[in-house]
Formats: sequence, structure tokens, C-alpha cells
Amino acid sequence: MRLKDKVAIVTGGGSGFGEGIAKRFADEGARLVIADIQAQGGMRVCAEIDKKHRAATACFHQTDVASDASVAGLIAAALDYHGRIDIMINNAGITHLNRPMTEVGEAEFDRIFAVNVKSIYLSAIHVLPVFRRQGGGGVIINTASTAGLRPRPGLAWYNGSKGAAISLTKAMAIELAPENIRVNAICPVAGETPLLGQFMGGDTPELREKFRASVPIGRLSTPTDIANAALYLASDEGSFLTGVALEVDGGRCI
Repeated sequence: MRLKDKVAIVTGGGSGFGEGIAKRFADEGARLVIADIQAQGGMRVCAEIDKKHRAATACFHQTDVASDASVAGLIAAALDYHGRIDIMINNAGITHLNRPMTEVGEAEFDRIFAVNVKSIYLSAIHVLPVFRRQGGGGVIINTASTAGLRPRPGLAWYNGSKGAAISLTKAMAIELAPENIRVNAICPVAGETPLLGQFMGGDTPELREKFRASVPIGRLSTPTDIANAALYLASDEGSFLTGVALEVDGGRCI
């Protein structure tokens, strides 16, 4: 049990990579708070985790990660339910439909940066005081993207938001290292999540083959791929890693 009795918050935990991370962490002994703006998915994931482990291992809290009040409520709910927080996974994210940069409206741009970038700021504001009160450090993992390292055309503003997430990860890591608070990022290549169709500009066999062909290993990422990377970074095995932007991409960024 690599995360026995650790408490982890997973934003965007009701589907895709977040669901994979939550379930993998539960298998390794963690207690979970599933945060998602969509209640149906988040409650389903909690129920599936609790059923598998025959215990109240997970709770759900509906959260808009771009809202200060909502994130504050999430942290308070996690403490009420589990009594502590050890791991913060900033996984929730959105994108715009793959299209020319000048066709993305201002409101859509603002929402992308609020969810993908401001959320990291808000989580830090509210979870760092908890880590400090508890003593013993803590772990923050930000789900970034290969888009922040090797951008694809048609996703300019999403690419920029993930580049910001990577830069923030490194800046946070160097500032928080003396407190044994580790901050890392995971950079997945496109994978089987609800956002895949938007990344590709549609969802057809031809578009999927085009995206697969850009990955040297020859497939897209899966929630299990990302969950295994997150587990390593969150566990004691990754205790000397901070400021890392880990490419989980089948060679896409080479």
C-alpha cells in the first residue's frame, strides 16, 4: 500500500484522467475527495471506489476550481470528512475546439485560463496553510500537457495555459522545497478523456489515426498511464522529485 492512510483531493475526478488517478490511489490505500463541477460523474466514481473497497473511502464535493469560494469549500469539506490533506491533484481542465486562434472568443479564453491556470493559484492559497499546520510537508501534482512543451496547431490558447501550468509548477517547487512540499506536473499526450474530440476538432477514425501517428509508441494515453505516473510522484518513491514536468507521452515530445 504505497499511499496507506494518505488523503488526496483529485479535481476533475469524475471522469478521464482524474477518475483513473482516484481509483488507482484508492487501490494503494489512499482516502479520496473527488472534486468535479459535474455531480453525476463525481458521485459515480465515489460510489464505485467505496463499493470496491467496502468502506467509506471516498467522498464527493461539487467544485468549480476557478472560484475562490468553491475551492475554499472543497478544502473545508476534505478536512471535515477526512481530518487532513496530504496530496492535492490539480487535474481539472478544459480546452477550446481545435480551430484558428483568432476564432476563439474572449469569454472562452478567460474560462480556459481560469480553469487551467487560476485553479492552481486558488488551490495553493487554500491548501498550503493546511500543509503547514499539519507539518511534514505535502504533495501537489498539476496535470499539464505535452501541449505546453510541444504545441499542436489549432490549440494556441490551450497550449499557452498548459505552458503556464508547467512554469507555475517549477516556480512553486523551488519556493516550497525548504518546507518539504513537493510540486510536480504530469504532461500527458492526448488520451481517452471527454476532451479528446475537442483536441482533434472532431472524433473520426481518420482524426484518431492522425493523432496516433504523432506518438512514436503508436497509441494515445490512457487514464491508467496517467494514474501510474501520479502514483509514483505522490508516493515516497518520488520523495526526491520536485519541479518535474513528467512527459507521459509515448515519445511525443522527443
